[in-house]
Amino acid sequence: MMEEEMELQTLQGRVKWFDPGKGFGFIVSDDHSGDILLHANVLRNFGQSSVADGAGITVKVQQTQRGVQAVEVLKIDPPEGSALPLSEEESLATPEEIAALPLEPARVKWFDKGKGFGFANVFGRPEDVFVHIEVLRHSGFADLAAGEAICLRIVEGKRGRMAVQVVSWETSIRV
Repeated sequence: MMEEEMELQTLQGRVKWFDPGKGFGFIVSDDHSGDILLHANVLRNFGQSSVADGAGITVKVQQTQRGVQAVEVLKIDPPEGSALPLSEEESLATPEEIAALPLEPARVKWFDKGKGFGFANVFGRPEDVFVHIEVLRHSGFADLAAGEAICLRIVEGKRGRMAVQVVSWETSIRV
């Protein structure tokens, strides 16, 4: 076990692609010449069931007989992109403005990646919270599963409450 631990290396990279249906994906890094395998179990241990293509990721990796594999996810950053609108009638929100909103614990009611949206319920509140695929992608996720525990940063929109950031339940504890 000691030899195995000494072989671990921390790398920063980007998610090349991740398919929750297949249960794996790959990371590319400037610090490593080949693709790095990211297995769904390693991602689940971090508290996410999916990760967006292009998301920044910091992982501990290990050389195996089949190549380099991620063994622990340390951090996930949303894909690089533009700021998000706080609501339909407002200007774009900066990451600092979004981070200033409180995290509200929620559970995914349903999410349809094909339709590009879904809904979640905040604990102790009756109304649904709208979750758009772009908010999910900017938050570093590729998909959500019904019943999944998450935390949301939410604003009031013309049609009700809408998420402007999604954070995994496990990550919210560390924030």
